[in-house]
Amino acid sequence: MIEVTVTSVTSITAFYPVLDAGLLAGHGISALDAAEALLEAGVRILQFRHKGFFSREAFEDARMIAELCRNAGALFVVNDRADIAALLNAGLHLGQDDLAPRDARKLLPPPSIIGFSTHNEPQLRDAGLEPVDYLAIGPIFQTASKENPDPIVGVERLRSLRAITKKPLVAIGGITRATAVSVLQAGADSVAIIGDLFPEPCTKAALRSRAEEWLAICSSRTSRQP
Repeated sequence: MIEVTVTSVTSITAFYPVLDAGLLAGHGISALDAAEALLEAGVRILQFRHKGFFSREAFEDARMIAELCRNAGALFVVNDRADIAALLNAGLHLGQDDLAPRDARKLLPPPSIIGFSTHNEPQLRDAGLEPVDYLAIGPIFQTASKENPDPIVGVERLRSLRAITKKPLVAIGGITRATAVSVLQAGADSVAIIGDLFPEPCTKAALRSRAEEWLAICSSRTSRQP
């Protein structure tokens, strides 16, 4: 097994960037260059989201990003694939249609981190019974990064859903630099960013600058509103 330190759940920081393989290709930047830019900016959690066939090339990208994260002291998370996460000793993020978290735990016992996506109140309540370290909720706003997205949650609904779980709550879906603070004030511990992560044109320097902007926004948020 590749030695990659799995960071504790306290590393679910307010800014949670997601490197989507499809968007990376569309913006003409490699996964490795993108990961380097984000980590150089100071990111301490990074998810690799690969929805297509997980080829050897995709695995090699994940392996190299895992190593970069280890060297930077950042938490590396793999989307959907418990087997890949186990091979890389990485964190795992699961969706509603993926392997059940309780089964994923057979491959990834603690202290490995598992996150789980939810989209409504029943799913969020059910997820509280699963052996997961953090929960995601969304889409908060309209999103273009997912085919057939679930109904929009919205900021006000997020505020009421926050009371359902004591686990770290990651908001996702259509969140931008203009709306992030309102989402964090509504009770989210973290915002997962996909689309608004990528500047245009998406050079390595521009991506690093965008990540620094995101980190500043998330670190300057005011205390949560009641």
